[in-house]
Amino acid sequence: MEQLYQRDVYGQTLIELGKENKSIVVLDSDLSSSTRTVLFAKEYPERFFNMGVAEQNMMAVASGLASCGKIVFASTFAIFATGRAWDQIRNSIAYNNFNINIVATHAGVSVGPDGASHQALEDIALMRVIPNMTIVAPCDGPQTREAVMAAAHTKGPFYIRLGRPKVLTIENKGKFQLGQAQVLTQGNDVAIIACGIMVQEALAAVESLKKKNISARLINMHTIRPLDTETVIAAARQTKGIVVCEEHTIIGGLASSVDEVVAENHPTKVIRVGVRNRFGQSGQPSELMKEYNLTSGDIEKAVLRIISP
Repeated sequence: MEQLYQRDVYGQTLIELGKENKSIVVLDSDLSSSTRTVLFAKEYPERFFNMGVAEQNMMAVASGLASCGKIVFASTFAIFATGRAWDQIRNSIAYNNFNINIVATHAGVSVGPDGASHQALEDIALMRVIPNMTIVAPCDGPQTREAVMAAAHTKGPFYIRLGRPKVLTIENKGKFQLGQAQVLTQGNDVAIIACGIMVQEALAAVESLKKKNISARLINMHTIRPLDTETVIAAARQTKGIVVCEEHTIIGGLASSVDEVVAENHPTKVIRVGVRNRFGQSGQPSELMKEYNLTSGDIEKAVLRIISP
């Protein structure tokens, strides 16, 4: 299967949008080569602004541009976009419901050798508590394009979470629609809900479980906010339990979102596959995925705990 860098797709999509709409402007915090906003900068230099290593100022400038009718894309690494600039995002962007799309790259432990200081494991939690914020974690390259396009044509602020490494293109996902999950495989033994690069790990787990005669319903929850509550409730009602998979802390992100819906509507067993109360560390992405128990094998073990408690 094809493997793509999500950030490459992002940069190429920005060029499409720039041609389509002259109100599109792009900001970056001195990381345009890594985030791939450099592609837009080369094509439309008059609409690209390198804000330097000043993420808080970047978000404030984005707010000013949006107040004048611009559709803004602001990019940097996820840890800096959310942690360093949270105040400006809350008070200047989300409070005013501005059309500002924060597209952050290098999220999760799969960043690899850059280590704990650059591995955002809390970013979804930080964005999820802010009113008006839409949060999307695309599972692959093509879905990254769909998410960026949707953000450009939807009112209000967005947080789009991208990784650093290449990811497999997931086939037969169906139509992308904000707030509507994609059911990739059918099954009533257990439900697996995943986002971002964890979808490919979950797919591998589903294939392995088939050999054990376990049918797993795999749900690609690309939109974390607003969450597709109907699909979550159906999974809770129609299976023996749910495994939630995210390359993020198990606190405050996708797992917490699912827990809240299940607790209020149809309590069932939920097992979380994610980072458990730890910072990241330097290492190769594949090594770190194993170290933090984020592999397809870890997902399979979680499913077996539900099937055979």
